[in-house]
Amino acid sequence: MANSTWVTEFILTGLTEDPHLQLILFVIFFAVYTITLMGNVGMIVLIRTSPQLHTPMYFFLTSLSFLDTCYSTTVTPKLLSNLLKEKKSISFASCFTQLYFYGVFATTECYLLAVMAYDRYVAICNPLLYFITMSQRKCVQLIAISYIAGIINASIHTMAASRLSFCGPNTVKNFYCEGPPLLALSCSDVSLNDLLLFVFVGLNITVTSLTVLTSYTYILVTILRIRSATSRRKAFSTCTSHLIVITIFYGCSSFMYARPSSRQSYHLDQTASVLYVVVTPMLNPLIYSMRNQEVRGAFRSILGRQFHVQHF
Repeated sequence: MANSTWVTEFILTGLTEDPHLQLILFVIFFAVYTITLMGNVGMIVLIRTSPQLHTPMYFFLTSLSFLDTCYSTTVTPKLLSNLLKEKKSISFASCFTQLYFYGVFATTECYLLAVMAYDRYVAICNPLLYFITMSQRKCVQLIAISYIAGIINASIHTMAASRLSFCGPNTVKNFYCEGPPLLALSCSDVSLNDLLLFVFVGLNITVTSLTVLTSYTYILVTILRIRSATSRRKAFSTCTSHLIVITIFYGCSSFMYARPSSRQSYHLDQTASVLYVVVTPMLNPLIYSMRNQEVRGAFRSILGRQFHVQHF
């Protein structure tokens, strides 16, 4: 890679060149990142310390919170740092390291959301067999498969990109090192890289989205057969949060990667990237905590215990 690469660092365009707007964005994104960390770490602690939440559904939600923390941390600290700098540079090695870990965590989350849809299918369509089907061993295996898929996908794209030559402009038109804007800078033929992106991202989205669609088709049919309105509302409420998260995640990822790098739109992609990388990890714990009665109940229970301890 060193023999064929002339560029030793990349310049990230960031979100704006206006110093005053950069300061405002720093405050906003610092607050978003702080909420992301507090929300996801808080969700993990809440689930681990609440016996009533020790079920497969919340085991997967713990994994989702961990992933959101990791993949937000892959990008946001560098974004915050660059908002305070005039020269927004990143070394060649750091750029590819960021590209790799971003790919690992984003792909793993894609598969984990599909696994969570399957978990809801089993819980609603086969409730009597739920704890047998979704055993602890099965849950760990499903999460392991998600991580393996993420590692394989990220390794393929990072290795393919590392074989390219970067001998001209070194300005990445984004606020982090991401596939399509990076490929646009190469002076090598990137047709193979575009093909790999199209095939593997398409495969990942197709496999996981089909899993989600199939699961929720069966879930919808089952819910419509429930006679009790209260039971129907409860079943819908356990799925609504997951559907909102899936819609945001898959919508942004499909928009960003469904086109060749030569057809990328700079401003639209930046908007999608902010939503996909910075905002979504913050929203996930908020969506689940606000719309899930069991999570709210566990939180109130912990607050009640703390109040009792302080007064007695």
